[in-house]
Amino acid sequence: MSRTDDATASLNDEAVLLVGHGSRREESNEQVRTLAADLESRLGVPVDAGFLELAEPSLADAIDALAPSVSSIAVVHLSLFAASHVKNDVPAALRRARADHPEVSFENGSHLGVHPALVDLLDDRAAAVEADLGVDREGDDVAVVLCARGSSDPDANADVHKLARLLYEGRAFSRVDATFIGVTEPTLDETLHDVAKHRPDAVVVLPYMLGDGVLTGRIRDGAADFDAEYPYVDAAPGDPLGTDSRLLDVLGDRWQEARTGSVEMSCDTCKYKVELDGYEEDVGGAKAMLRALDHRDAHADREDVADEPHAHDAPDRHVAVCTNQTCAADGAPAVLERLRQAARDADGGNVRVTRSSCLGQCGDGPNVAVYPDGVWYQRVEPDDADRIVASHLDRERIVADLDSQLL
Repeated sequence: MSRTDDATASLNDEAVLLVGHGSRREESNEQVRTLAADLESRLGVPVDAGFLELAEPSLADAIDALAPSVSSIAVVHLSLFAASHVKNDVPAALRRARADHPEVSFENGSHLGVHPALVDLLDDRAAAVEADLGVDREGDDVAVVLCARGSSDPDANADVHKLARLLYEGRAFSRVDATFIGVTEPTLDETLHDVAKHRPDAVVVLPYMLGDGVLTGRIRDGAADFDAEYPYVDAAPGDPLGTDSRLLDVLGDRWQEARTGSVEMSCDTCKYKVELDGYEEDVGGAKAMLRALDHRDAHADREDVADEPHAHDAPDRHVAVCTNQTCAADGAPAVLERLRQAARDADGGNVRVTRSSCLGQCGDGPNVAVYPDGVWYQRVEPDDADRIVASHLDRERIVADLDSQLL
């Protein structure tokens, strides 16, 4: 769907880049491309799709392909909430894009967030489950459990609760509870058991996901297990958001906000900008540090760094260890300490070992990223730290059995 080969393209054109997360399931990636095509029809301007990871084209490649044919690109996020991808990864990519394509104006939009069209869409998803179960919220006691992915960002998790409350307000549901399938609490299992204590006639479990993937499958399994365990309560899951046309209403609004410079982010509750209890070490953006380590003006070798206080000599390598909740429970602090000890005794030059906030691969940790090599190690044990230092840092040989992948 790229416009780079279109001979009629003009530098007076504006375009939209729809940024999806990316999935190992090509069906999910096709949903993003379908939404991009539908949004193009809605807006009347070119819309291309790019992905943050796991799918092609990457965000950088999508920008490089689109930039030669337009003078303005508005980036619209196909992210439900504003966590690290929205707050760190995309802004870092756009900073690089502005340097690489100075002739193009880039405007960064907002995430999908909390929007009336999404509340209306969830209402319809709930009604479809009610019909399948043979219940009616007007005459029966119907509870709704809204299940999202979960994040290490409290601001994103708070929006799930806000969305649940808006779905409850003005409707005849007996209750609407927010819950999560991973990363944070309450978990789906905990919430369902709590709801069962109130003995509703039916429980509608709504997956707050765009595509139908692994996490959606876990939500379905959780609803089925609950239905079998509590025979006095009928329970069933709903469908994800998919490519419903109401998503285009939200994306259209986010596009208008981007192109008019009226984007509003919740900076007052952003853990990267303010100090929140329990997230003190994330203030300043530990993950932003990892993803934006290519800021060469700051990481530059100079004869006299004091001439520019922000600048400092670049270490040969950064080693970042995720110490967020899931990785920490799997032993990340011990890995971090062992890496620091091994690096102090290493022959691999100037190495900086730091902690990082969530790297977005929960369940595969502890995660260790080595920059600028772009190597990602997963399921790292403390004893593996010596091997990473001795093999990778000292001899530049990747430790292949630790399931490395490119950042």
